[in-house]
Amino acid sequence: MDIAFPWNDRQGRFAPLKALALAGIIAPGLWIGGHGLNGTLGAKPLEVALHETGLWAVRLLLVTLAITPLRLITGWGKLMQLRRMLGVAALAYTLIHLFLYVVQQRYDLVVVVLEIIKRFYLTIGFVALAAMVALGVTSTDGSIRRMGAESWNRLHRLIYPLTVLAIFHAFLQAKINVSEEVVQIGVFVVLMAVRFLHRRLWLNAWTLLALALFAVPITAALEALWYGLATGVPWRRVLDANLMPALVPRPAVVVGAIALALPLLAIFRARPSAAGTRRASL
Repeated sequence: MDIAFPWNDRQGRFAPLKALALAGIIAPGLWIGGHGLNGTLGAKPLEVALHETGLWAVRLLLVTLAITPLRLITGWGKLMQLRRMLGVAALAYTLIHLFLYVVQQRYDLVVVVLEIIKRFYLTIGFVALAAMVALGVTSTDGSIRRMGAESWNRLHRLIYPLTVLAIFHAFLQAKINVSEEVVQIGVFVVLMAVRFLHRRLWLNAWTLLALALFAVPITAALEALWYGLATGVPWRRVLDANLMPALVPRPAVVVGAIALALPLLAIFRARPSAAGTRRASL
């Protein structure tokens, strides 16, 4: 019986794309663990590790959600072999995140449970985790066969609301500086918009370019709305910050740059290869 290594494809052959993705998944954990062991995570290493594992869990959820839109745009079917690995990795980082929280509470599970019940941001985070566990447990081929494709797909659509809950959990935890979280929700909106365009048969380079242009003001508005409602900072000041090039790239700029890559990929896909052009001319 062959051993199913995560860097192999379904036929048991070495898959460079999966190996590269696996290295990218492991790298953040190694960075966090290495700095933790070396004592270079700052004055509060456990808090930093807790924060970083949570960030990477959400980032990997978004990368998982990006696989289908990227396949639709590029036509590169091999991307789909990464989806399960990325989803399981997001679950792994989330479980580590929870374990670090238990450590922070000195392994007092009663306190952990009470905190999850009392604090809203912990409650929604735990709900997202429970949904992720359900998806992770049923991510195998055997589960698809037992449940049937329709039921399995219906269950795994939970990834959309659980990602929203995970981002909202991060928003509430961040409180003051929510730049990362604004980027996350902006990217999520872009990915959902690509799916909508595909369902309406509107997916092409021009509509993706329009999406990229709309992503900038929408993200800026989301950021201003959050600060205005949650912190009382005047929303106009937040919007004005997007026009100050001396500042670090604002979330709207980051989301716009990510979204702009999509029509560029679509244009690149539409261009015939040089070899194909030569063959067509013969």
